[in-house]
Amino acid sequence: MGQVLTLEAALAWRLAQAEAGRSVALTNGHFDLLHVGHVRYLQAVRALGDALIVGLNSDASTAARKPGRPIVPQEERAELLAALGCVDAVVIFDDLTAERLVDVLRPDIYAKGGDWNRPGGPRPPEAPIVERHGGRVAFLPYLPDRSTTLIIQRIRALQSDRY
Repeated sequence: MGQVLTLEAALAWRLAQAEAGRSVALTNGHFDLLHVGHVRYLQAVRALGDALIVGLNSDASTAARKPGRPIVPQEERAELLAALGCVDAVVIFDDLTAERLVDVLRPDIYAKGGDWNRPGGPRPPEAPIVERHGGRVAFLPYLPDRSTTLIIQRIRALQSDRY
């Protein structure tokens, strides 16, 4: 079972991984209403390295990016992520992007979903930081029709059908 860490503890954890010769993969996101798309994605990220740390957007940063969210509070989202066998550590961050997190933790692999790898689309703002520290950016396939937004829409549709 993984652990939920402060940024300072996450840095100590990261340094211990490096000292042990273990590669660290990092990904980040909101992970609100954890679903199979999240789990499959995290398992794929974990397969890229010896250890996986997940940067979790705080309630404040989630609300700033996704109006009306999160549904699940950050402490519970962090606990759920840490309980997954593929996740070694979780760190909650308040920034709108994970640039500072990436700069502090310097992962060997930084992973994002395939929705960030569209031709002509935006590049993750964290990518240059990862590369500057000698890491690599990996894009994993996006699992279509699996998202928190779709789950919320289905729930709302069911509610409106009842009333």
